Amino acid sequence: MLIREAAADDWPRIWPFWHRIVAAAETYAWDPATSEEDARALWMAPGKRVYVAEDATGAVVGSAYVTPNYGGPAARIANAGFMVDPDHASRGIGRRLAEHVLTAAKAEGYRGMVFNAVVETNPAVRLWTSLGFTILGTVPEAYEHPRHGLVGLHIMYRAL
Repeated sequence: MLIREAAADDWPRIWPFWHRIVAAAETYAWDPATSEEDARALWMAPGKRVYVAEDATGAVVGSAYVTPNYGGPAARIANAGFMVDPDHASRGIGRRLAEHVLTAAKAEGYRGMVFNAVVETNPAVRLWTSLGFTILGTVPEAYEHPRHGLVGLHIMYRAL
């Protein structure tokens, strides 16, 4: 698997799984009806460092971004987003993307990374904790999950 910085022409290969994941409304606190244009603006925004994971055939099977979570004197705390094509789940792609992004964020001078809204039923919570993230707190019943009803949103942090 190759992880590299995304180019503008990678978006059409990210959009199908981005849309599928967000439309499912199980893991992201973004509007499930987000248009492709708005999705591109969210994921590929200027100021974000975006990466893609390609399999051996060159297919984009995942993507991630890193960006400052705050501004000004707190701009050295990163935020990141990760998506793996559900057709390629449970193959270690998320872990590889996460390790890559954590290394890249540290190399860029970030001191820590925070996730602002991790759905507590998201299987990735296990991944984040295995990579050293801690749950700082949980906003109870903040997320309307389509299968589990009202669930909490974790705020997670890791020093870099």
